Amino acid sequence: MTSSANPALSQWSLDREIVMSRVIDAPRDLVFEAWSDPKHLPQWFGPKGFKVETFEIDVRVGGVWRFNMIGPDGTVYPNRMRFRRIERPSLMEMDHGLDQDDDPGMFRFTVTFAEQSNGKTVLMMRQLASSNEQRDGMIGFGAVEYGYQTLDKLAAYVAGMKG
Repeated sequence: MTSSANPALSQWSLDREIVMSRVIDAPRDLVFEAWSDPKHLPQWFGPKGFKVETFEIDVRVGGVWRFNMIGPDGTVYPNRMRFRRIERPSLMEMDHGLDQDDDPGMFRFTVTFAEQSNGKTVLMMRQLASSNEQRDGMIGFGAVEYGYQTLDKLAAYVAGMKG
């Protein structure tokens, strides 16, 4: 596990987290592949109407994904995600923020993948802010709505992978 520049992110706190979950009609291995394979991840990641422009993607512990998220109005949002833990096919943990070193707005991002007996996958996304104020700002910005839009795009993408 790599260390974070922000010590607040090393201690999980329920009052600083945002949690979203979704049942996806696909096997866990396939959903995990959509998250962990560099050819798939940029194809669906981000809210409705957003496109991803990747500069670098190395999905492994310590690896980095540097990308611009481009909004429907053309606004460019530079992003960097550092992969902290990957436990195939059940867990991924990343630090996510702006594409800059020592980003004070960086947050911890954990995704778990649980397989249901009917072959569907329960995906849970947990985002940990470094402060209550940052969490409130993320919610105010639309993190929950945008997160669920991202999960909608993932579900549609995985349905296409199933063929």
